[in-house]
Amino acid sequence: MRYNRIMEVRVRFAPSPTGFFNLGNARTALFNWLYAKHVGGKFLLRIEDTDKERSKKEYEKNIIEGLEWLGLEWDKKEFSRQSERLDVYEKYLTKLLKEDKVYYCFCTAEELEFERQAQLTQGLPPKYSGRCRNLGEEEANKRLKSERAVIRLKMPEKTISFNDVVRGRVEFNTALIGDIIIAKNLRDPLYNFSVVVDDHEMKITHVIRGEDHLSNTPKQIALYEIMGFEHPIFAHLPLLLGPDKKKLSKRFADVALMDYKKSGFLADAMVNFLGLLGWHPQEDREVLNREELVAEFELKRVQKGGAVFNPEKLEWLNAHYIKLLKVDELAELLKDYVPKDWSAKKDLFKRIIAVEKDRTRKLSDFKNSAQFFFEVPDYDKKMLAWKNTEGDKIINNLKLVLNVVQGVDDDESFRTNAEREIMLVTNKEGRGEVLWPLRVALSGRENSPGPFEIIQAIGKEETVKRIENAIKKLS
Repeated sequence: MRYNRIMEVRVRFAPSPTGFFNLGNARTALFNWLYAKHVGGKFLLRIEDTDKERSKKEYEKNIIEGLEWLGLEWDKKEFSRQSERLDVYEKYLTKLLKEDKVYYCFCTAEELEFERQAQLTQGLPPKYSGRCRNLGEEEANKRLKSERAVIRLKMPEKTISFNDVVRGRVEFNTALIGDIIIAKNLRDPLYNFSVVVDDHEMKITHVIRGEDHLSNTPKQIALYEIMGFEHPIFAHLPLLLGPDKKKLSKRFADVALMDYKKSGFLADAMVNFLGLLGWHPQEDREVLNREELVAEFELKRVQKGGAVFNPEKLEWLNAHYIKLLKVDELAELLKDYVPKDWSAKKDLFKRIIAVEKDRTRKLSDFKNSAQFFFEVPDYDKKMLAWKNTEGDKIINNLKLVLNVVQGVDDDESFRTNAEREIMLVTNKEGRGEVLWPLRVALSGRENSPGPFEIIQAIGKEETVKRIENAIKKLS
């Protein structure tokens, strides 16, 4: 069964708090959010924390922080945790036991491994033999008093098929799957069971998740049918691949999303980047803001093949979104990446940002690139030479520039007037011969913004001081 008439689309993001929120998780969450927004549906959050040993509160907190940073708000302020729904799972498991649709299995790990090896030796797909399938209720209850048991589903042997929105028609032969374990006990459900119960009770209409879950789908559809539920529409997203188009390495796959924030990536850039991992708009565009992504997002445009993660493209997009920020907005964001005394000098800080904004690829780069504005590094005087210009000539040109700067009024037009007068000097003495030593004197670096941009940021007093210091070096 599936939803033929959908009154309201309801999707969910259901992460397990067994690790930090990474790029794969974020892409899945974003695609669910985009689809819900595109069709005017609901985007819900569920924490699947039934794995008691591996689930941790710090991971749950990290997931919430990641969603909030990306701006992926779920439609209810609260969210459900599977660990708080054990009574619900027990109710359904008890019902299934009474209906003889599931059963207790007492086979030991050693027995199961022996079976598995025997099947592999015969070239058969390993699956449970079903030896406990026909135990009577009386015998099962008796053995439960002294033996450990799990609960298995009586899997019907049939072909299960469904139409995946991304992958098309998919078929599985359940005879190759066998009777799967759905719970360790009445209050310890496993993934395939709890997810079916939760999706049913949350009235989820579409399950959008990674293709690594594709093998779980026939097991879940079997459960839906056995429990008399209508199963949702499935859409399995392509796996993320590395720049070499192979499986994404741990170098990228295991990096927590919030580490990208710490590295200086903007949420808008990350949303744009993730939105294009396995999906493409009608026109071949690289830059789409949230509103554009929501307007164009359709599941039928999700690709089947793997989505290539390109870190260079992410940095390029980040630089683009940094350029779009106003100076005041960028100043606020940069406070977490620079010394406090920098941002405390508000006017200077903003002037420097105006100079460096178009060169900044990540917020974390700003501190290093802007360091010289606050303190000129101790540079080698040889850097002041333009090609083969002699030392006396360099000193003379710097003195000419110094005289010009000292003669210009220190007002709002300082940069414009200083530039005009200095260019008169360059017309006579040579562009490289004047501007190269001036730029190095002001920045102490071989590579930096142009001298007039620096002059505009640091002002007249600091400009004079730095030129005088360069003359002293040469003298």
